[in-house]
Amino acid sequence: MSITLWHNPRCSTSRKALGFLQEKGVEPVLRLYLEDAPSLEELKAVAALLPGGVQSLVRWKEPEAAALKGASDATLLAAMAGTPRLIERPVAIGNGKARVGRPPETVLETLAE
Repeated sequence: MSITLWHNPRCSTSRKALGFLQEKGVEPVLRLYLEDAPSLEELKAVAALLPGGVQSLVRWKEPEAAALKGASDATLLAAMAGTPRLIERPVAIGNGKARVGRPPETVLETLAE
């Protein structure tokens, strides 16, 4: 089973999510999304796998996100592609699912097939 974790090692929630996966014996592929930003196409694909869609992928706590309230999915995706810190973290992707790790144990839902 291959799980990819969009990860920010400076984020305690992201580190906790990684720990939950490792406790289950899963060593995810880590993608440091702030350094290796997902493309617009990757963001679309991941958002399609999330229960909350594009809205759940946005890190609404960021100051730039305030101007995006009520924006279309296309606008939100373009904003995240251009400014990856607008992507909520962590995001686990695997087994045809994606989950935002808020709370961090949510990433474990990607383990079930």
